[in-house]
Amino acid sequence: MVMGSLPENVDLAVVGGGVGGYVSAIRASQLGMSVAIVEKDKMGGHCLNYACIPSKTLIHIADLFYEMTHSDKFGIKASSVSIDPQQMYQWRIDVSKKLEQGVEYLCKSNGIEVIKDQGTFISSGAVQLTNGSELDFKKAIIATGSEPKTIPGFEFGSVVIDYKAALMLKEVPKSMVIIGAGYVAVEVGMLYAKLGTKVDILAHSDVLSRFDSDAVALVKKRMQELGITVHNNTVPKSHNGNIVLINSGESIAADVIVSAVGLAPYTKGLGLENTSVKLDEKGFVKVDKSLRTTDPNILAIGDVIGEPLLAHKAIRQGEIAAQVAAGKNDAFDNAVIPAVIFSDPEIAIAGTMSGEGISVKKFPLTALGRAIALNSTNGFIKMAYEQNGLVKGVEIVSTDANAMIGEAALAIEMGATLEDIADTIHPHPTFSELMQEVAAAALDRPVHFYYGKK
Repeated sequence: MVMGSLPENVDLAVVGGGVGGYVSAIRASQLGMSVAIVEKDKMGGHCLNYACIPSKTLIHIADLFYEMTHSDKFGIKASSVSIDPQQMYQWRIDVSKKLEQGVEYLCKSNGIEVIKDQGTFISSGAVQLTNGSELDFKKAIIATGSEPKTIPGFEFGSVVIDYKAALMLKEVPKSMVIIGAGYVAVEVGMLYAKLGTKVDILAHSDVLSRFDSDAVALVKKRMQELGITVHNNTVPKSHNGNIVLINSGESIAADVIVSAVGLAPYTKGLGLENTSVKLDEKGFVKVDKSLRTTDPNILAIGDVIGEPLLAHKAIRQGEIAAQVAAGKNDAFDNAVIPAVIFSDPEIAIAGTMSGEGISVKKFPLTALGRAIALNSTNGFIKMAYEQNGLVKGVEIVSTDANAMIGEAALAIEMGATLEDIADTIHPHPTFSELMQEVAAAALDRPVHFYYGKK
């Protein structure tokens, strides 16, 4: 926007225009507040421009390419399929640009001022912009998200890149070393392996070590089939150009080195020392259940306040924070925050899968008609429930797990029981039948899988 038109005072200043920030701004505007967003880069933040959307866009392209070149079993003979990296890159950029423009349109339509600048708090009631202008506010929401962590000796530059740069490559590298073994490393590694890249993953312990071993075993098997080498219990010591030296004394050469060792809250340059906002021991902004910080005028949402670092968590918190800023009595009290890893197969989780008095039932994809028809039987569903049948958690390892976990989250949020799900008619043939099948099995009335005599 033109700085001369900058409002001197607003009801709400949102610092950060990512998915949480712009949602909070729109909700606040709907509630009658005058709102300004201060965003130093692109509207939509990392999710729309550098992370969630770009990675899933490229994963889809990689899946298409891989399936086209591995479809002999279906009678498809594709002899001259190739990747145009430039066109692939342009599609990825165009998708993000379209979404960014959509967010800008929504903000404009809701009467929100979008200020493309760096904002620094100079008090509990004002933000300073880099051009010297000052924006006064009654309430503010910190929505600055997170940034990739670095490890000593592997700082980002022309040789070592972060996950954002890995999703901006204009060529498909012949080889890639990925430092880290969390979901980002797995998603990036599998997508490039399907495009033909030789991928080495350096894992401090093992890939996806915080997740269910049954699910991880299926992903690891698929990674092996794709030619990915996982180096367990490995620590990178140093690098000489594109050659990485690891703790075993071995060296691994690669065209690209990607460091994906996690995320840190983005608070640098915010001037929080000029407010009453406090950080915890890990550097995250402290908030209460209503997302208020220790400064009565300032709230905070999303990655900057802590785990889980998920866009959909930030979106929900954005709505809540806006309502609290507008004077409503509200709190972030959702029972479940679902999570999805876009690996192959996908892993989706909602709720808790263990605890006192909780039982778990498992149903395999090998007994599902839709999975057999698509040759996608590598997976299962698990449902955790209490003795009274109350559903407490669901884990889905499957093609399109991302599209099914929403039903599980809704069921848990609403206090659904096994009977509620088992007695709900699910369309056939679909992957969604997994929910009905596993609930019926937990009720000791399975139809399409034989568990043996009791």
